[in-house]
Amino acid sequence: MSELIAKEYSGFEQIKHLDEAGNEYWLARELASILEYSKWENFKKVIDRAMLACRNSGFTVPDHFPEVKKLVEMPSRPQKNNEEIGFPEVRKTKTKSIIDYKLSRYACYLIVQNGDPRKEIIATGQTYFAIQTRRQEVADYFNQLDEDNKRLVIRGDIKQWNQMLAETAHNAGVITDEEFAQFQNAGYMGLYGGETVQDIHNRKHLSPKQKILDYMNSQELVANLFRISLAEEKIRMEQIQGVAAATHTHNQVGQEVRQTIVRVGGVLPENQPTPNKSIEDIAKEQIKKLNAQKTLMLDE
Repeated sequence: MSELIAKEYSGFEQIKHLDEAGNEYWLARELASILEYSKWENFKKVIDRAMLACRNSGFTVPDHFPEVKKLVEMPSRPQKNNEEIGFPEVRKTKTKSIIDYKLSRYACYLIVQNGDPRKEIIATGQTYFAIQTRRQEVADYFNQLDEDNKRLVIRGDIKQWNQMLAETAHNAGVITDEEFAQFQNAGYMGLYGGETVQDIHNRKHLSPKQKILDYMNSQELVANLFRISLAEEKIRMEQIQGVAAATHTHNQVGQEVRQTIVRVGGVLPENQPTPNKSIEDIAKEQIKKLNAQKTLMLDE
């Protein structure tokens, strides 16, 4: 995706709401409009099928399809008496209570699965809510991990994205080791407010053989993962060519990520605490535990 949310999914994003607890939800009548259902009666049939699927899946329907009341203004005809005696037209506003549903992401997923397959927007909705559901599953799993395991997971992702960034940079013309070192340094300088790789290394009091990425907490690693993935995507999607242009882009992306952290009130990467234990040590501990578990299973 060239953006955090692909353009074809923007309609679903725009009608997404957050409750007081920060949970996201969609209103059925707004979703009906996005899915191109002009008649509520027809869309209600889709909701009914989705509710049945929800119940058959073992979930509680009211948890995902809570009914809400909504007041809407109804047009009224002008009073003829006023017109006849020369007074301006007066219209009385009437309100009517209608049924709506506060839909969870899972409810929306079931709705698009039960919608009219001939509609192109239905297929788009199926992809969107499937992606969002999977992202939440991954996020829920990740949030259950302790700090060491979070670091381990993110570090693995960074290794993969760094490889992709290296290939993309090479295709853009960053060929020699010296050019790539400058390219990498530019990204860190953008994210760390001018600090070079060596500056970061020195600040963390690391030995020459220790890697700075192995001595970052999960939040600092996330910031770097964001920098690396966005830089790779921007260089590739915009077909940037040349060492100078690619290096400038990496620095620019680093600055953008830094500004985002500032805007949301986050802790800047250079202010994050340096863990005492390296990710390499954590990985060795995990492997040792895994081997011990295997031995126990064989003994049984």
